Amino acid sequence: MAIWAKIKQLELSQLFVLAKTFLFKPRLILPTYKATKNTVKICNNLFGKAHHKDNKTNAFRHALWNFKIAEASLPQVKQRDKAIAWAEEITNLHERLSPNPTLPQTMDLHNNKIGRQLFLQEISSEEIIKKLQVMMKSAKLVQQAQEISAYQNNLVFIKTM
Repeated sequence: MAIWAKIKQLELSQLFVLAKTFLFKPRLILPTYKATKNTVKICNNLFGKAHHKDNKTNAFRHALWNFKIAEASLPQVKQRDKAIAWAEEITNLHERLSPNPTLPQTMDLHNNKIGRQLFLQEISSEEIIKKLQVMMKSAKLVQQAQEISAYQNNLVFIKTM
């Protein structure tokens, strides 16, 4: 996921929504960008290109991405709940601007939430990777969006490697 390539693919109306989001929170542009870039780098190192599929590695990436955005924005927003709100806002926006079919989108939103929940547990940046790797072992394979709500504390995925 090359960030600039994704931005260049957006339609004008989508670019407007993205610009408007950052217009009111300009100090969060750089932390969000760095967190996103760091997440992709970590996932590329751990999984190669596999994390671009709807599998366990993708679940890992979405959770880590939310954790990293919340962590990176905390020094700017000063409160954990505001950092969580920003991570949710920006990653939900990503799902709106790059729409998936219902099942992959529901999976992504669920795994995003897992990452934000882990951030609230005050897990360190070093520990989060190990924690998510352990969580991948108990990740749940789902075939319908309705199944996902049964796994509130688990990563979920829809494709095996």
